[in-house]
Amino acid sequence: LYTLDWDAIANLERLGEKSAANLHEAIESSKTQPLARLINGLGIRHIGERAADLLASRFGSLEAFEQATLEEISSVPGIGPVLAQSVFDFFQEPRNVMVLRKLADAGVRVADDHVEGLAERPLEGLTIVLTGKFSTLGRTEAEEALRRLGANVTGSVSKKTTLVVAGEDAGSKADKATELGIPLLGEPELTALLDGRRPDLP
Repeated sequence: LYTLDWDAIANLERLGEKSAANLHEAIESSKTQPLARLINGLGIRHIGERAADLLASRFGSLEAFEQATLEEISSVPGIGPVLAQSVFDFFQEPRNVMVLRKLADAGVRVADDHVEGLAERPLEGLTIVLTGKFSTLGRTEAEEALRRLGANVTGSVSKKTTLVVAGEDAGSKADKATELGIPLLGEPELTALLDGRRPDLP
């Protein structure tokens, strides 16, 4: 549709220049839809309007969405393991990636203008694990706030973890962070993170 010859279309029987112009205008306007509409239109299995909205809000651009790891997709609130796996598998298919490139080349909008840029997502690129109890706010609330600031918040400590924030009764996750040499922060540092301040890391 995005590569149609509009002169040829206008010459089709019972169509005419005006109908062709209206059709052309409608197709062009489809290029400027919000990212969620594009994601929903990709036909990813199990991904409907609500899931597309959640993914668009989290990743902000098709490029970031495409490059996301399975763990990052799974960390989006409201996206369960089945949906996350379906999304991840979609981007492992070369033909799907080729279609996305063609859409971008055709001028389809592949990022939301209003979504936070890197300057407004100061924790982008950090993989954070919270463990224990915090006095200032609940752990779920803190995790959601960190995600809004761009962090990837996961439930387990691994070599890919950037830092662990430990509250009271932190337990084995704090121990594993120490074992792996991962920076271990406390609640004061969590407050700084929630203010959008990246910690000084080795």
